[in-house]
Amino acid sequence: MGAGAKHRLVFVDRLLATLVHLRHATTHDVLACWFGVDRSTITRAIAEVRPLLAERGCTISPGVRLRTLAEVIDRLGTDGKTGIIDGTEIRVRRPAAGRKDRDKFISGKNKQNAVKTMVVTDGDGRVLFCSPTKPGSCADITHARQLGLVRLLADGPAMEILADAGYQGLGAQTGGRVITPPHRKFKKNAPDWYEEMYER
Repeated sequence: MGAGAKHRLVFVDRLLATLVHLRHATTHDVLACWFGVDRSTITRAIAEVRPLLAERGCTISPGVRLRTLAEVIDRLGTDGKTGIIDGTEIRVRRPAAGRKDRDKFISGKNKQNAVKTMVVTDGDGRVLFCSPTKPGSCADITHARQLGLVRLLADGPAMEILADAGYQGLGAQTGGRVITPPHRKFKKNAPDWYEEMYER
């Protein structure tokens, strides 16, 4: 491009710039440097994309910025709201030959190379936290433990986190705060402690 030529942001770039700004409070000036555009271009992009996200329930309340999993758990407990956790996978290219952890990217779920992340939402489906990625072979429950979810819930306020069967076992470790579907072996003749936990 010649001198004075203007760079334009495609929609994906505008969306990415907006998400980075909302998640990390990155200034418009810094984003402009990253994307190689004028500051005004970033300002317009964020102004255009934020309403689109809001229409889909992705909003940030004024004065509230949740940056860590600990802050999310604390906010849910303070507000008395139910949370939802789940792991999601994104397919990626196979890591280069010779990389020592190459096989760790093969997901046991879909048998493809992937990375996974743990997402926490509130009961209305608003995304509150998205973790750093792990190789696809990492089990959902292992990822949650590595993120410190067990400690945060066991030491935190009384609350409920709904999860799928991939998180079975966290209920007992968090005082019943994580609620998962009944284990196969308990579908019939569940022990009293198990019934009490799920009634609660």
